[in-house]
Amino acid sequence: MAILANLPPVSPGGISTRYIRSLLQTDAPRILDIGANDGSTTLSFLREFPRAKIYAFEPDPRAAAKFRAQINDDRVRLFEIAIGSHDGEAEFHVSSGMPPDASAQYATQYPQGWDQSGSLRPPKTHTRVWPWCKFESRIIVPVCRLDTWAQKHLDGRIDFIWADVQGAEGDLIAGGKATLANARYFYTEYSNDEWYEGQPTLLHLARMLNSFVIMHRFEMDVLFKNMTLSRR
Repeated sequence: MAILANLPPVSPGGISTRYIRSLLQTDAPRILDIGANDGSTTLSFLREFPRAKIYAFEPDPRAAAKFRAQINDDRVRLFEIAIGSHDGEAEFHVSSGMPPDASAQYATQYPQGWDQSGSLRPPKTHTRVWPWCKFESRIIVPVCRLDTWAQKHLDGRIDFIWADVQGAEGDLIAGGKATLANARYFYTEYSNDEWYEGQPTLLHLARMLNSFVIMHRFEMDVLFKNMTLSRR
């Protein structure tokens, strides 16, 4: 089990798809992009892995529309659902606003407002850290446990999970234990400041992922490796 005393130091930046390729050692990985937003990360994976199979998840209709507009590829399947701790429906807290230093050209990418911070979890310190980011509306979205989804759509091992679920990391893990047991690597955003209500700390995440170890820790992201599936 990863414990706080053994956490690696914080490194600048984050991981690249080139580094992920060096970990996976295949050009045909099976990847889950959970919280895919407009598909930018999915596009990076497609460029790096010519024979990848990517399953992307995005519950915000604004972001999902952007995803569909820029990605039409047989290697990708988009599921317009949230991944959470239960099956059914849930309230989704819709983000809006715009960074105060955003250029006019940048703002044109968000004609319906900022769509990168919406969450199944209500905002908490997020509104103090980024006061320009507003949460003025809520919508009902379909939500599915990762294990439930995997039983219907997946068979076998997952090479890499990229998760950006804005505070709902614990919900993803709670509803996806069996699926995560078959995932080689898990990369996720984290915060120790509870940006969203009930958001788990990094130590809490490490305790939930007791078959994983932390490979790299960044300021707001962390890479876990599944020791039971390790090839290296």
